[in-house]
Amino acid sequence: MERPAWAPSGIDISVPSVSRIYDYYLGGSHNFEVDREAARKAMDFMPGLPKVMQANRAVMRRAVRFAVDQGITQFLDIGSGIPTFGNVHEVAQNATPDARVLYVDHDPVAVAHSKAVLAGNDHTGVVAADLRKPHDILHSPEAAVLLDLDRPVALLLVAVLHFLEDADEPGRAVAELRDALAPGSLLILTHASYEGIPLPRDVAAGTVSVYRDIRNPLVMRSRDEVARFFDGFELVEPGLVPMADWRPETPVDQEDPYAFSGFAGVGRKA
Repeated sequence: MERPAWAPSGIDISVPSVSRIYDYYLGGSHNFEVDREAARKAMDFMPGLPKVMQANRAVMRRAVRFAVDQGITQFLDIGSGIPTFGNVHEVAQNATPDARVLYVDHDPVAVAHSKAVLAGNDHTGVVAADLRKPHDILHSPEAAVLLDLDRPVALLLVAVLHFLEDADEPGRAVAELRDALAPGSLLILTHASYEGIPLPRDVAAGTVSVYRDIRNPLVMRSRDEVARFFDGFELVEPGLVPMADWRPETPVDQEDPYAFSGFAGVGRKA
């Protein structure tokens, strides 16, 4: 298998990666055939997956603009993946040029490509770290340079918590991050769920099995289970809702039901 020039040395390009699969769904070019094969298998069960990912990116951009409107200029994006058009720093810095963004991911391709994309942008940085170890993120040299934790931060956990099983204690990780943030900080969160998917649950479960087979379990949580991640935050209107329903900027397109899969919400720390 030929290694593309952009692929960091030392990574196994025969093993699929969720961030590269996500890149493929979004029409990106930083993925390997093994990622595309896994994505196509998942789409055999749930053909609307690219639409789900597009809805996820769209709500992230709306939430970032909301955060800027609330006066927030610091963003911590954990599980940020491979930068694509309209990423957090582009949206935030377009709205306010002095916005600072720290990206965090544990995928070597995502980290390497982020560094390449962000070269020369002094208000951004990237850390190779894992959501399950918030201390490593919060006490990284990059965080020390970019983030002032005494002022409000927008914490983005977008399409990442559903890759943590309950045994990984995702609630503990979110609580540790929350406790490090100043009052007025925002939690921007999206999460996969069987609720809202326009398919019988046993069919949608086929997609979940594909992710399990590549050793990246996809944990579908109920709305009530997702809501628990907002403990210590006050949900802003309209609350925890299907992704397409979170503060849409244009009339909601009811034509593609996949846009209503999963949940999105923004909470404010008191």
